Amino acid sequence: QVQLVESGGGLVQAGGSLRLSCAASGRTFSGSAMGWFRQTPGKEREFVAAISWNGGSKTYADSVKGRFTISRDNAKNTVYLQMSSLKPEDTAVYYCAASARFTTQTGAYDHWGQGTQVTVSS
Repeated sequence: QVQLVESGGGLVQAGGSLRLSCAASGRTFSGSAMGWFRQTPGKEREFVAAISWNGGSKTYADSVKGRFTISRDNAKNTVYLQMSSLKPEDTAVYYCAASARFTTQTGAYDHWGQGTQVTVSS
């Protein structure tokens, strides 16, 4: 069982940066792939980035490639999402999630945090 708590969201101007953190509890964190997803009202939750259990593999949605970086520190049971060159269309609630496998598929993630709001003003 993994419990996840996101933090680091907020209001930022376009072009700015934010770093999201996701703190995990539970002894299976280091063996789990981790992902970041986002959702806006009326839309489905969409994949943003994922990282394998040891950080050796990473993948990104095309919309954030080159601007966002996912990383993890298994000693601290934490996964991060560094977001740079933010755009108004990045505004969303951001969720971290854990999966037994490295994937971009939302349905494969079975543990979710409560989400953190990111708002990018133009």
